[in-house]
Amino acid sequence: MSNAATIPLDRLPSLSEIFSHLNSGKHLNRLQDHDLWVELEREEPQYRILFERLGFTLRFDQRGFAWLHEKNASTDLHKNSRKLALFFMLIFQHQADLGKHLRGFAEWAIDRSVLGVIFDKNRTLLEASETAPLDFIEKWPALACRYGFAVTEHQGWRLLPAVWRYLDLFQELAADSVAPDHDHHSEHEGGS
Repeated sequence: MSNAATIPLDRLPSLSEIFSHLNSGKHLNRLQDHDLWVELEREEPQYRILFERLGFTLRFDQRGFAWLHEKNASTDLHKNSRKLALFFMLIFQHQADLGKHLRGFAEWAIDRSVLGVIFDKNRTLLEASETAPLDFIEKWPALACRYGFAVTEHQGWRLLPAVWRYLDLFQELAADSVAPDHDHHSEHEGGS
């Protein structure tokens, strides 16, 4: 084996902890997991190679989060991802209705009363998805914490940088829903 193929494990003292964290499906966040983040950021090329050799793809976002991407994720992971997408979409919609800038999500105070208001505003949608108020107000934030999208703080939760994954997706979907209409008008304006 050549030196180029050798990974200097002595430079990765937190390898076991980082792998365990990421392999559990959790995101690593600069704000919450600072010491692990510093090592992962410093040795990113080595971690990428090592995780690739183990069959994983390390995704690293400079906004302060990383995760292991799996092409063949479990059914439970897909189900939880759908719950989290709906959870974050409703939070973003609520905050936008209050005039808050969506990119400031890490500063929002999310507590039981806020989630209660969001549930009441979206009761029909949430009940159609068989979601009870207690699930939305307690279990869904716990799910967000389990996957590294939020952290329990004071009497509520704070969203972590990994939430950018959902915000990016929501903004992309919003742009796509506007783009076809715009393209349709441009074709007709060009004439023949």
